[in-house]
Amino acid sequence: MSQQRARPGSRTPSVKDVAAAADVSLGTVSNVLNRPERVSPSTRERVERAMAELGFVRNESARQLRAGTSRTLAYVMLDATNPFFNDVAQGIELAAEDADLSLFICNSNGRAEREEAHLDRLLQQRVQGILITPVNADAPYLDEISRRGIPVVIVDRHRDSGGFCSVGVDDVLGGRIAVEHLIEQGHHRVAFVGGPDSIGQVRERLEGARQIWAEFGRDPADLVHLPTEAVTVSEGRSAGERLAGLAARRRPTAAFCANDLLALGLLQQAVSAGARVPEDLAIVGFDDIEFAAAAAVPLTSVRQPRQELGRAAAKLLLDEAINPQHRHEQATFIPELVARASTANRS
Repeated sequence: MSQQRARPGSRTPSVKDVAAAADVSLGTVSNVLNRPERVSPSTRERVERAMAELGFVRNESARQLRAGTSRTLAYVMLDATNPFFNDVAQGIELAAEDADLSLFICNSNGRAEREEAHLDRLLQQRVQGILITPVNADAPYLDEISRRGIPVVIVDRHRDSGGFCSVGVDDVLGGRIAVEHLIEQGHHRVAFVGGPDSIGQVRERLEGARQIWAEFGRDPADLVHLPTEAVTVSEGRSAGERLAGLAARRRPTAAFCANDLLALGLLQQAVSAGARVPEDLAIVGFDDIEFAAAAAVPLTSVRQPRQELGRAAAKLLLDEAINPQHRHEQATFIPELVARASTANRS
């Protein structure tokens, strides 16, 4: 065969090119690609050699579109800058690899309109299933995806109305664990740092904090809510500035932050302002991302099993995709406190 591998910028070799180079029919090339057992070894070898010499790569996406599905899962994450969601994605990817599938990752960046646009494109790609940490778990466009026959699993959220599998942790319990720890450390005024209220986890972690505070008979006014516009490091620093600006007699001696990024920002601000952690301000985060233990003052945090969340969600999605007897499940993991230097006993 005299044909050469395609050069960069030249036309991509087609099935017709392979058939001509191997001196076989288009049907024979198709059989080599899709049903090789139907082709004699010598003919198959001749076709495969032509493919190699031409640099032919099968159009997998076209094949999948003809079949009506793909070998791809998708995860629409809430915030790609948050290591928590990257760890969840790793768990999903490991489960996808076990099933010989690829994972496509999208980032909504906390914007509903961007999330919906991603979902529209994923429908066009006919992915096998979609995992999503939604801006709003009750968004109607999630129901539309399900009606089109694409399995959907909600990750790190639960939907009150049901209708989908979901995987998450008990955020109310997590809030209780965090604040109970601070109460046991002797704190009588505690700040809850987190927002906006549109984020379900923030609402539920605050609810848990308030529950345990009341059960210990504490004054509700002594659990101070410092709302934030996002759950980011910069918002944590801003909350630290507001906290430092409170009158000394009203200033909390401890803070429970809705996630570790807020806690790390708060810790940065406190240390830069000369406050001692935990002597002047004890801090608890949530998620136990890798950076928590590596902080200047190792951060106490409520741990979520991040990769396990992803793996469990992917397994539910795959079961829904292939099992006609599939029944929706709402899997809930139990969080645990990891105590570190940021809340050590005050002297």
